[in-house]
Amino acid sequence: MKAIKLLLWLCSCFALASCTGDKVRDFMPGTYVNSAGGEFSIASDTLKVEQVDGNNYVIHRRTGYNLITNGKVGAREYETEKWSCAYSTATKSLTELKKGRVITFYPNGDELKVGARVYKKIN
Repeated sequence: MKAIKLLLWLCSCFALASCTGDKVRDFMPGTYVNSAGGEFSIASDTLKVEQVDGNNYVIHRRTGYNLITNGKVGAREYETEKWSCAYSTATKSLTELKKGRVITFYPNGDELKVGARVYKKIN
């Protein structure tokens, strides 16, 4: 009887431990892409999310864009940025520390959002 109680207790502990994982935090690291275009430019963004330690993350942003002038697409230009971010376990999101951008993750859709911009996870 004691063995059965012990076995049930151990099973309960394992079940509880598996429920305390953070699905969003596990999903976050990786590479995300976004493309956009309009009358004046064509752009593509790549965000690479990396955990530094604990709740601290860094996002490397690479952007390539072409300006459109008088209907003609100009030469490809590039920019890079490095964002330092903090993860909130309460909101399950990253906050970029310099400008206050909020980065929200959607594991079920393989996406993240920065404001209204949606990025698709590729790895």
